[in-house]
Amino acid sequence: MLIVTGYLYVASADLAQFMTHLKALANVTRQRDGNISYDAAVDDADTGRLLLSERWADQAALTAHLNADETELFVNQWSGRMRADIRKYDALNERDLMED
Repeated sequence: MLIVTGYLYVASADLAQFMTHLKALANVTRQRDGNISYDAAVDDADTGRLLLSERWADQAALTAHLNADETELFVNQWSGRMRADIRKYDALNERDLMED
């Protein structure tokens, strides 16, 4: 499994429109093969900072998402108006929180 997480930043004045577009993308993304979860939340509305959290079955699923028409459209719509600090991690030992 891959975990993708980090922050997205947009101008606070653009936050409502950004969230509308992001929610539409999330609805499509959650239906994609290999998507385990895709979530974003406003962390600080005053600064336009959002927290992004995704889980993917494998790199092929993530790559398909990144190359999908809807994803490319979203990125192109917000290019120059958003910035991201997002990282990808390999999860090799998934288990419940309380397990050792």
